[in-house]
Parts: sequence; structure tokens; C-alpha cells
Amino acid sequence: MSAAKRAAGGKPPKLSVERRLFVLDTNVLMHDPTAIFRFQEHDVYLPMVVLEELDANKKGLSEASRNVRQVSRFLDDLMRDATKDEIDAGLPLPSAQGIGAPIDTGKNGERTTGRLFFQTRQLTSALPDYLPGHGNDNAILAMTLALQATHVESRVTLVSKDINLRIKAAVVGVHAEDYYNDKTLEDADVLYTGLAPLPADFWESHGKDMRSWKEAERTFYAISGPAVTDLHVNEFVHEEAESGIEAIVRRIEAGKATLELARDFRSERHSVWGVNARNREQNFALNLLMDPEIDFVTILGPAGTGKTLLTLAAGLAQTLEANRFVEIIMTRVTIPLGEDIGFLPGTEEEKMEPWMGALMDNLEVLTKTGEGGNWGRAATNDLLRNRIKIRSLNFMRGRTFLNRFVILDEAQNLTAKQMKALVTRAGPGTKIVCLGNIAQIDTPYLTETTSGLTYVVNRFRGWDHSGHITLMRGERSRLADFASDTL
Repeated sequence: MSAAKRAAGGKPPKLSVERRLFVLDTNVLMHDPTAIFRFQEHDVYLPMVVLEELDANKKGLSEASRNVRQVSRFLDDLMRDATKDEIDAGLPLPSAQGIGAPIDTGKNGERTTGRLFFQTRQLTSALPDYLPGHGNDNAILAMTLALQATHVESRVTLVSKDINLRIKAAVVGVHAEDYYNDKTLEDADVLYTGLAPLPADFWESHGKDMRSWKEAERTFYAISGPAVTDLHVNEFVHEEAESGIEAIVRRIEAGKATLELARDFRSERHSVWGVNARNREQNFALNLLMDPEIDFVTILGPAGTGKTLLTLAAGLAQTLEANRFVEIIMTRVTIPLGEDIGFLPGTEEEKMEPWMGALMDNLEVLTKTGEGGNWGRAATNDLLRNRIKIRSLNFMRGRTFLNRFVILDEAQNLTAKQMKALVTRAGPGTKIVCLGNIAQIDTPYLTETTSGLTYVVNRFRGWDHSGHITLMRGERSRLADFASDTL
């Protein structure tokens, strides 16, 4: 792990490590306004060109503009009542955990946090002749080169979300790194999947003190043993054998786990709105979607694994048959796959319809019935349209959803802050389902490890009223499966 990674979000380093000076690019602050507080005992430097870029981007209603305004407020608070000499000497920075709190000092009064430096004088540094132009990125590079020459006692590092700027920095001899503090986990490959295979000797090693009982139609097992330490609440466990046990972990306490046998939605008599699970992961997904005790569900999986179809079927069954919810609300981030086609006419719902092709395609499957002919299908479609509302994420601020089944499609394109803004809209009786594929992120500054979907999967893991499952197998068509595997 690099030193910048440790300084910007890893374990706190010991004070004996070398002093670091981090030069922040504008896009780091636009991405995370608290970035200046996240470098622990190391120093942070803001070139004047960064302040100019922040000023140029402060207007607007986008999340980046809001972040810029928050950065300005943080800087204003830090500089309040500071004299010119104090600014030149560097302003003490609180830690990210104690923004606004007094500055910590060690046992002997030494600094345990860094200082914030602004560019207060012109530093001379000649960029190589092979670096053309005089843009802002080159100005930041020139400033970093000058700091390397004047701060020989510290290791100077340029921190930027811009890959091309980091490449140019490496070419001219400037040490540059990405900003790591926004990462929920280090590697997307270790993202929690929501299910775990049981060891081959599970019953031999865990069956000694096991007891089982029934409540209504539900079967429970209480187990203890070495496997319990690796389990999480609402995680699915299964045996690899064809007829092996499939269960969900309901409780973990005092070294014991309570398992409940999963309901089998693969059989015709347990279909959901005419839909059956076609594999183990789909069956687990339906168990989460149909469980009234689970308020928040995340479902990941590549295209064609059935995320939207299963969710919509579960929503219709619980809204129209069980009357558990008043209506279904469906929304998604409006980011185009290709060039934008411009403004769309009509009301909010009419503007959102072109983005909801997945909804329409799946409704076509779910309403395909031979009864009543064309008239019967039209009547069914009208009924469903009255109970399914399409809403834009842009107008979610301040709303509260009561007894709604909320479906958020393409959730991988949301930031952690946007995801929080949506999930906190939930009122009593509401269930939120987030669907997405972290391999298909269209937002420029998001990656698999920084997506809001990855963020909530990790943060909600183990909560009694949330569940997660990753779908593995495509069930769309043999053509789609072959294309996914080979292209």
C-alpha cells in the first residue's frame, strides 16, 4: 500500500514516517470536499490556480458545484481571524473525524495533524520544453516541481483524480497518486456477494449441538461451530450438492447462528406473479424481495441475470395481491449510453419513459396472458400503469415515501452521497431495492470501488433489515449468454 493511500484513508501511520506534502488538484476537492482533512499528520498545499478553478465552478445545482461551495465554507472557517503571518506559516488542520474540533497535540506538544498551505508567493519552475501549452494542469505541475526543489525535507506528492495529469506528472518527474479515501474497498473482486458455500464436513463439524424447530411453515436450525464466525445476518448459505440445504442466516449471537430454510421459488406452486427462479441466486433474490422484514435490498449482476424482472414481479405481487404497498415507484440515473438526443417533451413521467425501456420490456413479459385477448391485455396494462409510477431522481430531495416499493435501476452510477439522499427518503412501510452492475459505470469519476452501490452493499452488510445478493448466471437467451462470455 502506498504512503498516500495510508495517509488518505488507511490505518493511521506512526509519527516516525517521513513528512509528506500533498498538492491537491481541483477535481479531488470537487469529488470530496472533506479531502483537505484526510491526510492525517501530513501537510496539504493548495496552488492559487486550484482556488481559481474552484471559484469558476461554484455556481450551479450539480453535486460538483455543491461540493465546491462546501470546500469554500471549510476554507473560510479555517481562515477566520487568521493573520497573514499565520496563513504563511500554514493553518493547523483538524482530522476528518473532528472537523471543527480543537487541534490535537501529542504528549510533548508536537503536532499530530498536518497544516494547510496556500500559494502565497510566486515559485519559479521551468517546465520542460516538450510539455506544450500553458493550461491549468501545467500550472499545477510547475508548482509541484517548484515545491520539490524548495521542500527538500518533505516528499512532495501531487494528488489528482485526473489520470492524464498523473501520466504527465510521471513524465516530468513528479510523484503523483490517485485519491484513495473515497474507496469503500480496495478491490471490487472482494465485494460481498451475499451467499457462502458451506464446507463439505459442515454437518459433522456443526451438527453435534444443533437443534431444529418449526414456526408455522418456516424451519429453523440453531448451530454453533467454526463456520459461525464468518457468517453475516441475512447472508445465504448453501451446500454445493444438488439437493443440499439452502438457508438464510437470521440471527448471530453468543457464537451461535440461527438459520432458516429458504423458500423454494423454483417450483410452480411458489411462483411470484407468474415468475419462477431459474437458479439458486435468483431464488435467494426472491426470498429477499418477498420478505416483509427486509426493508433494503441490493441486487448486483451482469446484463440478463433477471434483476429487473424478479424485482418487478415481487413488487407487483406485494402491491396488487398482498396489498403490502400502495404503489411501485421506479427511478434511475439518466446517463445516456451514446450521444444525448436532447430535451424530451412532456411531463416528468413522459420525460422518464425513454429511460425506462427495461421497465416496459419486463412489464410486457409479466402481462403476457392469453385471457381476454387484446382487450384483456389493455385493461391489465392500464391497471399496472396506475400502480407503477416513474419518477426522476432530480426531484427526490425533501420527499418521503410511505408504504411504497421503490426500485432504483442502474444504481452503480450514483455516488455515495446521492445514494444516501435517496435511501433516506424511505418512510414507514417502504422497501427500497437497488439494482445495478458495477462493471457498467457511465459516470466519469466513479469506479467499481467508489460507486454508491458498492458503498451501500458494504455499509448495510449485517443489518437485520437489509439483504444483498449477486446474481451470477445469465438467463436472457443463449445468444446473450454467449456474447457476455466471449465479447
